[in-house]
Amino acid sequence: MLAAFSISPVGGEESVGDVVAGVVRLVRSSGLPSQTGAMFTTVEGEPDEVFALLQRCLEYVERHAPRVSMVVKIDHRPGYEGALTAKVERVELALAEERDPGSAA
Repeated sequence: MLAAFSISPVGGEESVGDVVAGVVRLVRSSGLPSQTGAMFTTVEGEPDEVFALLQRCLEYVERHAPRVSMVVKIDHRPGYEGALTAKVERVELALAEERDPGSAA
């Protein structure tokens, strides 16, 4: 399972960046494969691992603010692993082949 999520505190006293950095620390210490980008962090793992991590992230942020905003997108394909990097590698391979986007494959 892949889960791309964005989470931020709303209305707290602390810097949003500091709280988000704490979430990224949680993700990285989870042992699950992950990538952090400008708008989302993506994690890969079994559903129970991913949902447990999302819950820990939610609980962390709610300790720092009275309200939490969280967006989650999930791609669940049982039996597949390594999707975190494989999807990007397939796109990069297609780009390297320099195909015309309008031509037939």
